[in-house]
Amino acid sequence: MENHELEAERGRRLLEEIDEIVLVLDEHDRLVAASRRAHEAIDGLAHGELVAAELLQPEPWRPRRIPIELDGRRESLVYLRAPEDLAAYEELRAGFTAAVSHELRTPLARLLALLETAALPSADVQGLLEQSKAEVEQIRELIDDVLFLSELETGRAVVALTATPAAPVVRAVLEGLAERASRAGVVLSSELDETAEVPLRPRMLRVVLENLAENAIRYAGDGVDFSVTVRREDDDVVITAADSGIGVAEADLLRLFERFYRTDRARASRGTGLGLAIVKHIVTSAGGRVPASARPGGGLQIRIVFSG
Repeated sequence: MENHELEAERGRRLLEEIDEIVLVLDEHDRLVAASRRAHEAIDGLAHGELVAAELLQPEPWRPRRIPIELDGRRESLVYLRAPEDLAAYEELRAGFTAAVSHELRTPLARLLALLETAALPSADVQGLLEQSKAEVEQIRELIDDVLFLSELETGRAVVALTATPAAPVVRAVLEGLAERASRAGVVLSSELDETAEVPLRPRMLRVVLENLAENAIRYAGDGVDFSVTVRREDDDVVITAADSGIGVAEADLLRLFERFYRTDRARASRGTGLGLAIVKHIVTSAGGRVPASARPGGGLQIRIVFSG
């Protein structure tokens, strides 16, 4: 009973604190629960009462309904977008589209140049084909990341609504990246509280950890350490990803989680520039915080904090 009560309380707090307009409705569209943002944005919400019909129409709130079932009861999570948010959203979407287009042009231009070079009589065709494959892989990785981020933002992948033991996922991710890290000269390690749980689906936690580890493997430099620590700090569960690499300038720390933002060193790599943006979106969608800081002695430290 205590575990069930804890799960229920965790779910209630996540719903209340999420920075979105979210309603939980029963099968007759009566209000079961609502986020704090919903109460702030919509007048007249009352538990047990039918929600206003206009809230569930395509315009102006753009509702997105996700069916769920709890103990045999059919309910719905309904995500709404406030009308005043639409203009900002359209501006953001236009900017994102422009950024994606820009990011695709670079590998496409390199690919075209490689193919044109391969047509020359003295060309090393095999070597050029290998380089072309790398460019195609870069394009595929970028498209995959863009589609995944879009999936998260449109709600087709619910990141939370469950509790996952963190330690097994950390071990699986580090084991899966061990060979790649070794080739890059990066030593992986972990320090894990086996009892700590985070409010993320296992797949989402895996994506977060993979992106943090891959960020260190790509950018931290040769001969560095990368560690993942999971521990409890009072009522919080904290995942810390830290490397002993070259670190990040103070000015870059403020923009580290922006889409497509790269530090000077990162610009020379083949990353998509979306990994840390995906990390932030997943963590904040589940009610967590994800601050980044310079590590004492050099390197980068990213903390993921879920409050109890």
